[in-house]
Amino acid sequence: MADVPSDVPQQCPGTTSKEAGKTSICTGCPNQMICASGISRQPDPNIGLIKKRLSTVKNKLLVLSGKGGVGKSTITSLLSRSLAASNPDINVAVLDIDICGPSQPRVLGVTGEQVHQSGSGWSPVYVEDNLSLMSIGFLLDNPSDAVIWRGPKKNGMIRQFLSEVDWGTLDYLILDTPPGTSDEHLSATSYLKDTGITGAIIVTTPQQVALLDVRKEINFCRKVNIPILGIIENMNIFMCPKCKNCTEIFPALTGGGYAMAKELSIEFLGSLPLDPFLARCCDEGKNFLTELPESPTIFILKTIVQKIIEQCEKAKNGSEIDIT
Repeated sequence: MADVPSDVPQQCPGTTSKEAGKTSICTGCPNQMICASGISRQPDPNIGLIKKRLSTVKNKLLVLSGKGGVGKSTITSLLSRSLAASNPDINVAVLDIDICGPSQPRVLGVTGEQVHQSGSGWSPVYVEDNLSLMSIGFLLDNPSDAVIWRGPKKNGMIRQFLSEVDWGTLDYLILDTPPGTSDEHLSATSYLKDTGITGAIIVTTPQQVALLDVRKEINFCRKVNIPILGIIENMNIFMCPKCKNCTEIFPALTGGGYAMAKELSIEFLGSLPLDPFLARCCDEGKNFLTELPESPTIFILKTIVQKIIEQCEKAKNGSEIDIT
């Protein structure tokens, strides 16, 4: 199926319309030839394959933020490790769809591992007995290699991950996404829409420049009907490991993530501090939960994870999650 970019005219007739690609307003649109050909209106056979493959996955979570550098990959690794550690009987997996900047292999400490293929598909790399990972980082000859791909190739890679990886039975599949609201996000949501996306976890930092971009991500979720489980504010304060004094590195001049969540009627999951020990563990691929079990960050993280579990239960039972 041809990939349809998202930068369409404001008055676009829509890809399902008979007038798609044929009206005067379509002139100059990068999608015009695709829409006019009718290819975009044909059902994608891969969606059925993905639905079958993910039928044994209970909760599918997207970690999103319109802003780069807010710590999505760090939050993804912390949430996945915490969920896996909370109960040895549950199975957790991470899918790294940041195609051009895959960082999960390093953050989760499995750099250099290889993906194996069997009759049932690709086997993910196991970080723990109940925590697995799939990333394009495992498919590169050199971790420093640049992935210089256009949208359709990214789209194809995400489709392969979702349809060909043998995830097995999972309680949580967490997708680590790149910044923005473009190719990877559109591909993931279009492929997952029939499998039932449990919801999105929005990551922000307190300053206004981040909140402005995060609002765009929230708007994206609402436009494509993804429930928002809650907002996590990352790096809200810095606590000096020696003197224990606290400093606001990113001042929350407008109230930060908490005020935005309240304004938009979204669950506020909690605030995590800027922790230099956490950053070091991520760089070295070490498990922060076992390296520094007494850290205040761990106690905050456990509270956040419990809220996410409760939100997932609400979604599973059909209870209302605030997305309006």
